[in-house]
Amino acid sequence: MKLPVRALLLFLLGFLLGCVFLAALTGIRSAQSQPPAQEAAQPLDPDDTASLLSAAADAASYLRDRDYPSLAAMVHPERGVTFTPYSSVDPEMDQNFSSEEIAYAAENEKRYLWGYTDGRGSPIWMTISEFMDSYIFSQDYTQAPQVAVDEIRISGNALENLTQAYPGCRFVEFSYPGIDPVMEGMDWCSLKLVFQPGETQWLLVGIIHSQWTI
Repeated sequence: MKLPVRALLLFLLGFLLGCVFLAALTGIRSAQSQPPAQEAAQPLDPDDTASLLSAAADAASYLRDRDYPSLAAMVHPERGVTFTPYSSVDPEMDQNFSSEEIAYAAENEKRYLWGYTDGRGSPIWMTISEFMDSYIFSQDYTQAPQVAVDEIRISGNALENLTQAYPGCRFVEFSYPGIDPVMEGMDWCSLKLVFQPGETQWLLVGIIHSQWTI
């Protein structure tokens, strides 16, 4: 009678250990299946220049890559983003787009009037993508030799009214003092990205292209 009792005890012990292992395994799988807890977004400090530069660098990269969905995520949700072709901000002429319109810019074949060409005065009728190629990112501003914060480092005879047009905002300027040495600086160009501080992130409200004008 001793062997059956011993075998029964071993069976019960193995059964109990198996239950404990199964419960532990189930708990691990359950924990792994739960989404990781998200940390609460930190409030944005409007005086944090490092975070502003980081946001501007991201926006410049999205413009370079024509990554419109990522760029759209940075656009102010109510104010949208306004495009200026030649330094001087003109609220009545400059085109403004919502974040949703920017997200689908590549598929938008509508041509908009962006302003008039310097010198000739011809109307600038272009799609958003065409305007990006011809004006906004005609140079790779992610490689610009000069970067300034809240300061216009290079300008011509066009009115620089950014601070008046965007009160309470900050901006980053990416600029090329010149591209072809033969031009002796007359081919300078710059891109200014204007941001309004939000609760937790910088919100893109303005994109201003500047260049030498007559």
